[in-house]
This record gives sequence, C-alpha cells and structure tokens, in this order.
Amino acid sequence: MTDDFQPVRIPITGELDLHTFRPAEAASLIEEYLAACRERGLVEVRIVHGKGTGTLRETVHARLRRSQLVASFRLGDETSGGWGATLVRLKIPPK
Repeated sequence: MTDDFQPVRIPITGELDLHTFRPAEAASLIEEYLAACRERGLVEVRIVHGKGTGTLRETVHARLRRSQLVASFRLGDETSGGWGATLVRLKIPPK
C-alpha cells in the first residue's frame, strides 16, 4: 500500500491547531503558517498544541525561538487556552 499524500489546505485565520498533524510535520508547518499570516497582515497568531506531556509544546517553542518572523511568544492565559496554546507576535515586515 502506498501513501498518497494530498496537500491539506489550512485557512489562514491567525489560529493554527496542531492536533490534526503529526509531530514531525509541526516545525515546517509552523514556519509556513507564520509566513502566510504575515503576508496577510496578521501579526498575532495562536498555536494550539494541547497540554499533553509538553513534548509538542517544546517543539513549537523551539521552532518559534529560531524563527526570524517571530518578535515574541508566550503561553496562553485562561481565556486563550492556557498552557495548551502559545500566543505569537510576529515582526511587522518593513515597508
């Protein structure tokens, strides 16, 4: 049996829910999503990684630390997902 991978279209809304993706896909997906958000003028992004064991959260945070698109990030608060989500502020592109 072969794997027939079809591209998944993700709406660019400023919220990326990683629950439907494999952890191995997270790093490249995050960077592509952040770039798409910035292209559309979105500078605040919420990444939902879930609470779980924290492994995916650490993967997300490691990727965000390395991204040149990210100005800052922090865990969500009680109204934005708590430690199951990360809030990202993107750098504003130069004009």
